[in-house]
Amino acid sequence: MKPAITPSNLEKKLGEEDFIVSKTDASGRITYANRIFMEIAGYPEHELLGVQHNIIRHPDMPRGVFRFMWNTLKAGEEFFGFAKNLCADGAYYWVFANITPDYDKDGQLQGYYSVRRHPPRSAIEVLSPIYKEMLAIENRCSAKEAPDKSLEYLFDVVNHTGAKNYNNLVLSLYKPEGA
Repeated sequence: MKPAITPSNLEKKLGEEDFIVSKTDASGRITYANRIFMEIAGYPEHELLGVQHNIIRHPDMPRGVFRFMWNTLKAGEEFFGFAKNLCADGAYYWVFANITPDYDKDGQLQGYYSVRRHPPRSAIEVLSPIYKEMLAIENRCSAKEAPDKSLEYLFDVVNHTGAKNYNNLVLSLYKPEGA
């Protein structure tokens, strides 16, 4: 069960050279977490292993983003995106995430492999109001239809930017500082 954590306004920042790495089984339970993940999220290894990865899901993140992420991964494709994550102490941190399905030698899904890195502030400034509107849409809808309705809004935003798809938009926003 996910612990009840009260979010605060304290932001922790991932170092520009840091990489958060985690692996999950096919149902999203954490099977590996690197030291940087444990340090920034504020959990010891024994509190992460075997737990659903959504233990770090911040309530400011729209469910529609995760619906899209799971749809993408279940289609066997890799997912790129920006996420605001919740620390054990209520602080938060932003990441640019790349998640890929992990298959065994016979092509059977074993789980998912995720690498997260420091996001450019410019990307967060673009996405924060989009996520805020997605949450507002979700709050006006029933629980069942909320993720799909907010996802419709996200796809509409993507179409209006001229990006071919969500991944193109997200990758265009990921411009590391100094690059």
